[in-house]
Amino acid sequence: MAEGYKAAAKRALAEQPHVRDSVTKATLHFNANRERAYGEVDAEAWRGWAAAVKRHLLGRLDEYLTEAESRLSAAGAQVHWAENAADAQKILDDLVERHGVRRVVKGKSMLSEEVEVNHHLERKGVEVFETDLGEYIIQLAGEPPSHIVGPAIHKGLEEIRALFHKKLGTRPDASPEELAAAARKVLREAFLTADMGISGANFVVAETGTVVLVENEGNIRLSTSAPRVHVALVGIEKLLPRAADLEVFLQLLARAATGQKIGTFVSLIQGPRRADEPDGPEELHVIFVDNGRSSVLADGEMYEALSCIRCGACLNACPVYRQTGGHAYGQVYSGPIGIVLTPGLKDPALAAELGYACSLCTACADVCPVRIPLPKQILAWRRRSVERGLAPAAEKLAFTGYAGMVTRPHFYKLGGKLLRLGRGLTGAPWLPVLGAWASGHGPLEPSPKSFREIWEEELGDE
Repeated sequence: MAEGYKAAAKRALAEQPHVRDSVTKATLHFNANRERAYGEVDAEAWRGWAAAVKRHLLGRLDEYLTEAESRLSAAGAQVHWAENAADAQKILDDLVERHGVRRVVKGKSMLSEEVEVNHHLERKGVEVFETDLGEYIIQLAGEPPSHIVGPAIHKGLEEIRALFHKKLGTRPDASPEELAAAARKVLREAFLTADMGISGANFVVAETGTVVLVENEGNIRLSTSAPRVHVALVGIEKLLPRAADLEVFLQLLARAATGQKIGTFVSLIQGPRRADEPDGPEELHVIFVDNGRSSVLADGEMYEALSCIRCGACLNACPVYRQTGGHAYGQVYSGPIGIVLTPGLKDPALAAELGYACSLCTACADVCPVRIPLPKQILAWRRRSVERGLAPAAEKLAFTGYAGMVTRPHFYKLGGKLLRLGRGLTGAPWLPVLGAWASGHGPLEPSPKSFREIWEEELGDE
């Protein structure tokens, strides 16, 4: 990470002070919708069942991947395997060259962010259009997504108006409807002229070889059916064992993400267009991408993070994420799931700072639809950082001193007296560990008497 989380968060809030309000408003809205939607069903039973399905899948992932490949191939899809981002890019290069691709339309895909599809294709001279409205907004702004589900939630209406006025020539005070119409005009022409459509996959059903895509705008359906070639980028963990599993997972995903009973558009894709079908791509290519997932799967403390269905619920519930949005994390995945996944997918050293972008309130575990033990995993990354000697020296010194004091009664009593005598010191920003907290709060006000002193006085009065 070129810039650490703390520095990036500080800079983001200084440069875009509205981000906190925009992100907080959006995530609280998502969170309230999720609570309502969870309340309409036996959410705990659903979550327990979904967690069991995903853990079962991860325990036999090799078998289900083999089954998925067989079923997809039988339906006419062409299956490719990419160990890393470079492999995925090479497969795309071959397809682009073979089909003479000059224009691509894309559905929202976090995996495509991982393997840097847009930048790679654009360097090859291919024009790429993000077709999800939020993704299109941040593409115009030259930014990565700030949220798994709502990539542009960090932007306010005035900022989007200024961006569209500059890029698309809309009125400076255009209404949201006018802004959407301007984007629609550009993207509709792109759909009709694109040579290739690229999507991710919410799920791939191993039993039937079905690529499942969930959306609310209809842009993914156009991206996967209008161009003559459809490429689906799929993380190796995004499988479901059976078609029957979809009934709950589709509802659970929508309820956790946006509070809907189910997504507005659900596409079940089984192979390319057949001879008797008027619509659809001539070729369907499914690229299964590892890109560090095998390492996470082999990690006994972290493998459950691969159960993630990318609903964004943990981001919406996280009080730390709300303060900065996703860009401060400096990675594709932000919030609690990003803290856990990123070091495993990329570099364990990233946990040294990302692991502390967390208050350990455990809200993420309470809302996760597949019950990933995110707080436990974040603590494990913190422990590993300490064991690797990556913890800040000041923090190590502070906790060593604190441990030495609280395990020695006489020092503990003396420390309490000194704390009460030097009240103002607790608000000093130079204090290790407490410094960052103190810089945003007033000084602590210790009790005039310690609990032990009060306890002894009460006992003496009896």
